[in-house]
Amino acid sequence: MIVLDQKNRVFSLHTQNTTYQMKADHNGVLLHTYYGPRVAPCDLSRLIRYVDRGFSPNPSEAGEDRGYSLDTLPQEYSTCGVGDFRLPCVEFEPEDGSRLADLRYAGHELKKGKYSLPGLPAFFGGEEWETLIVHLVDSTCKVSVKLYYGVLESCDLITRAVQVVNGGGQRVRLRRCASLCLDFQRGDLDFITFDGCHALERNLNRSALRPGVQSVESVRGTSSHHHNPFVILCDHSANEDYGLCYGAMLVYSGNFLAAAERTQLENNRLLLGINPYHFCWTLEPGQSFTAPEAALVCSPSGFGRMSRQYHRAIREHLIRDPYAGRRRPVLINNWEATEFHFDAERLVDIARAAAPLDIELFVMDDGWFGSRDTDRSGLGDWSVNEKKLPGGLASLVPRIRELGMSFGLWIEPEMVNEDSTLYREHPDWILGAPNRPFARGRGQLVLDFSRREVRDHVYSAIRQVLGSAEISYVKWDMNRSLTDVWSAALPADRQGELFHRFVLGVYDILEQMRRDFPNILIEGCCGGGGRFDAGMLYYTPQIWCSDNTDAIDRLRIQYGTSFCYPVSAMGAHVSAVPNAQTGRCVSMETRGVVAMAGTFGYEMDLNHTTPEERETIRRQVAFFKEHYGLIQRGDYYRLSDPFRDPVAAWEQVSPDGREALVSIVSGPAHAAVPFRSLRLKGLDPDADYRVNGGEELWPGSVLMEAGWPVPIPTGDYQSAQLYLKAE
Repeated sequence: MIVLDQKNRVFSLHTQNTTYQMKADHNGVLLHTYYGPRVAPCDLSRLIRYVDRGFSPNPSEAGEDRGYSLDTLPQEYSTCGVGDFRLPCVEFEPEDGSRLADLRYAGHELKKGKYSLPGLPAFFGGEEWETLIVHLVDSTCKVSVKLYYGVLESCDLITRAVQVVNGGGQRVRLRRCASLCLDFQRGDLDFITFDGCHALERNLNRSALRPGVQSVESVRGTSSHHHNPFVILCDHSANEDYGLCYGAMLVYSGNFLAAAERTQLENNRLLLGINPYHFCWTLEPGQSFTAPEAALVCSPSGFGRMSRQYHRAIREHLIRDPYAGRRRPVLINNWEATEFHFDAERLVDIARAAAPLDIELFVMDDGWFGSRDTDRSGLGDWSVNEKKLPGGLASLVPRIRELGMSFGLWIEPEMVNEDSTLYREHPDWILGAPNRPFARGRGQLVLDFSRREVRDHVYSAIRQVLGSAEISYVKWDMNRSLTDVWSAALPADRQGELFHRFVLGVYDILEQMRRDFPNILIEGCCGGGGRFDAGMLYYTPQIWCSDNTDAIDRLRIQYGTSFCYPVSAMGAHVSAVPNAQTGRCVSMETRGVVAMAGTFGYEMDLNHTTPEERETIRRQVAFFKEHYGLIQRGDYYRLSDPFRDPVAAWEQVSPDGREALVSIVSGPAHAAVPFRSLRLKGLDPDADYRVNGGEELWPGSVLMEAGWPVPIPTGDYQSAQLYLKAE
């Protein structure tokens, strides 16, 4: 609910449990007055104090009032060069070379429904949303800024986006344009980020804010394995169930910057948006630039509630795919079984072993096209290699479907090998400055997806492949970071637009694919989790969580991912042992339990499993299908921290609290293990629950307050699952 106090120019955005407020003051400065637990109607600008601070200059309107300074006021969208020395949101450069931005309130609009952002991913919805647009203007250079706010009351979600419009008669270069600014009149907060590297993504890191700027970022052209565009600010004492916390997520898949600044006054500013590194967007008179959306959730009761609000909002208001509302298939992927070394008979043999176990989808991974026998050739030539697959997909796919399985395949459209027909015919289509040697990654160069003709050529070839047979799934991969970021299609003074134009190009081709093949399930991938962000989820309803399929490492990866992203978005498979990444051996039971915390599938040749293992797989597939709704759409609770606790445990609970699934995985075995009880969450305290169909009934209050006795492990990495149903 958005409430406007027209007289005092106060804007209050209320969700079910939170209030967000701003005010245009007497000088037209848009102040940020409050964001936190829901409060009664009130002009919260009374909380702001005006005191003279040395070396904090005063705008001309302040006259002799030295207590009025942009350097000390909490601002809704911070400016630069005119008195605020903290992190700036926006930076203009008109033709005179000045880099100043002085924005003042110029009006507002209030609308029912949710705004949209053409060419960019964004949350969506109907009448359950409200939209506020606040207009700011720099009267000197005639640049206006529109601040968009979307309010989804039921999920405590507030979205923000920004549009910059050049309303003057001269060219303006936009050097910086953040999507989100939050000023807190307190500095005693912790900053939580989700960091790592390829195959060890999204590890939670938490530290108290110190004076100065703390930040995470990506300059790799993707959101990256190394830092995620989702951060949390919270009370020092905040945990899963208690304490105030603020989540901030960028709905974007390219370079980003998330920065928190603890200021001279022990206040804090959080900034989130496109990374200003190598960014410069030219606006001719009348042109505009739209920054990506950011999404905020404030939880007065800990991380768990914040996560569940994000999960629900993403599932219901970001993921558009038809699979968002129906069960996704259990799949088997051939990569770890064969890598590049396969032919049609080998693939059918793998599928033939999977079909009797009720696995529903066979996915053919890398190596099916062009001269693709290694990762150094063939990429970019999207035609079937008929030496491997005689008769092409028109021959192979019916053989798979005759086994009762649907068919999917792997693609990597953004990349090219030098040993390919595409590169030999169009060497100018790659990113790379003239007269410089190329940096290569995985033997690949990057196609210039900012160019329409490049995208059209690549997509035309892929569309022909997808139309040649009955294909129901595509895995869209991307296996290197962007280097040599220079385009032959852009003039020198517009090369700073290339990183962002590349991302827009990826979104454009994905949107075309969704339009042309609306029933294909697309899974995103970037060497696993290198582009695991809300922007990609708008186009691909699930993302391969990590190239690391080791079940024990996955406990930590999936734990960190769960703070923002729902289970239904996490691509997770059972792979063979010893694990290809770590060499670790973990039981089939435990590998299955861990993979069920995601979309679920297998990545192995089941011909190499024992009869006992195949029976375990059959039970796992049946169990996952039976409880799919609970696993994929239930409320998610983290019951332990796998970085610190001796067991990893999580729980999915039906919205009415009548059903729950608890999953437990122990660590390395030790002698003299202490007795432990696991306190469950989200149940009905007045209901009695039957556990795994047993005779005994357990009161919900007992399970939540006293707990469930954790089985004592008899070896390394043991697992258990408890299915609870209220009588």
